[in-house]
Amino acid sequence: MARASIGGVEKLRQMRRAKDAMDRDWADPDLDLGAVAAHAGYSRYHFVRVFKEVYAETPGQYLSRRRIERAQDMLRSADLSVTEICVLVGFSSVGTFSSTFKRRTGMTPSEYRGRHVGRGAALIPGCYAMLWAGGFPAREPGPGAPDEGPGKGRNSEEAG
Repeated sequence: MARASIGGVEKLRQMRRAKDAMDRDWADPDLDLGAVAAHAGYSRYHFVRVFKEVYAETPGQYLSRRRIERAQDMLRSADLSVTEICVLVGFSSVGTFSSTFKRRTGMTPSEYRGRHVGRGAALIPGCYAMLWAGGFPAREPGPGAPDEGPGKGRNSEEAG
């Protein structure tokens, strides 16, 4: 029984490594799934099966979804043509990009831009934005903080 769970953990570890490689290189139109599969220790075909078992989508579907999500962000906020965005997100054909975009979103890239222009990228919760920007500023201890006593803290004039 322990052997099966160790095998399962190793499979997840291998798939995570492969997914990390795809996350790193998703915009490369020449991303080779055979090389990603080899990196994970699988043949290309076995890799596709195991990836789908673990993530509920094929590696190709995952890459396509990542690319379209990034294209959506760019269409909302970047002053670039659809062709430029197509290339930047890893598609080598505008036709393939447009048809994939429409299949995933229900509208063409131009229609999407028309509806969403000026809205910017998807909103990020403020707490994440603050952490990304360097964290929260140091805070003075408030009343009742453990290090406060007579002559310490904000109300020191009142304490003495």
